[in-house]
Amino acid sequence: MTEVIIPIGPQHPALKEPVNFRVVADGEKIVRLELDLSYNHRGIEKAAEQRDFIRVLPLLERVCGICSHSHTTAFAKGIEEIMQLEIPPRAQYIRTIIAELERIHSHLLWLGVAGHEIGFNTLFMWTWRDREAVQDTLEEMSGNRVHYGMNEVGGVRCDLTPAQVRAALARLPLLEERVQKYVGMVNEEETMLLRFRGVGKMTKQEALAYGAVGPTARASGVACDARHEDPYLVYAEIPWEVVTDTHGDVYGRTCVRIGEIQESTKIVRYCLEHLPEGNIRVATPKTAPTGECLSRYEAPRGELVHFIRTNGTDKVERIDIRTPTLANWTSVAMCLTGQNIADIPVIVAAIDPCLSCTSRITVIDDREKKKNAITFDELRERSRARWHAEERS
Repeated sequence: MTEVIIPIGPQHPALKEPVNFRVVADGEKIVRLELDLSYNHRGIEKAAEQRDFIRVLPLLERVCGICSHSHTTAFAKGIEEIMQLEIPPRAQYIRTIIAELERIHSHLLWLGVAGHEIGFNTLFMWTWRDREAVQDTLEEMSGNRVHYGMNEVGGVRCDLTPAQVRAALARLPLLEERVQKYVGMVNEEETMLLRFRGVGKMTKQEALAYGAVGPTARASGVACDARHEDPYLVYAEIPWEVVTDTHGDVYGRTCVRIGEIQESTKIVRYCLEHLPEGNIRVATPKTAPTGECLSRYEAPRGELVHFIRTNGTDKVERIDIRTPTLANWTSVAMCLTGQNIADIPVIVAAIDPCLSCTSRITVIDDREKKKNAITFDELRERSRARWHAEERS
């Protein structure tokens, strides 16, 4: 066997964000994959510790553009749990509406990217056209198309008017019709069947062993969904189902996401039609008592976790974010083994990776007798020094 190392990235036409793969191949078959992540670390966790509960939410939205509402909801509900706040039902319904619109927007974006990776650019254009209706709805409700800024600790920033509710409901029938066409397409379109079926297979046992989450795990028959296992917002009181599949390949992950678009559409319709009256926020104290919380949230890519520690001030003492992409990378390395080199883009794309929200870092100075994590200013200075060193070299 003659092994050849093929470097992919950190800058590559098939990757929209920086990451480095070292693909070890024997001919056209992949033997193993070595990942080098940490190319896009931005120090957001450390920066979050310097901001109060009002200013930290806009920062956390920018962990990931597509999952911006996911991060602020995970953080807000964690702080609210520590503060023992009871959030008004109307605010919880509005948070759920935005969450599911974000899921639809994310899955339609993913379906277009998956089509692009296999050269099926017609699908890319169709899905991104349909995604516009979702983003128009989000813009009408929040004023923004990507970073909605909808959450506050204690509730939401914007209420929904009757006109906004009617406009959102009016867009749903066409979206439901379009999604039904995608259901037929994934089962009949030859290009998708040839490039998706049997590619990047992962069994249920492997998904559990490698800690896969979200559609990646559910496509292998693992019915894990934080909305069902640990209900938050209003998921415990509205009708919906966890979407799973048993194919365990890229085809199965596609079926799960399309099925979730259908379920999310039903959830949005129910919440709009049953939106309760009342306040959209409650008064919150400036500071949070000393405490810890593990806040779980089912983001479009899978389970998102915020570990939050407070110390009686108006800032978090520690926030640690575990994103679904980070949880799914090991399963990608496993799924690529034995596959063709040409299948790398679609197998990687099948987890819907977000590189900018993957890297997390805590620097400990071993030279100190007492090991203290460095401050945000020190982290920034080290980054500048490294940049200048690289420029000189």
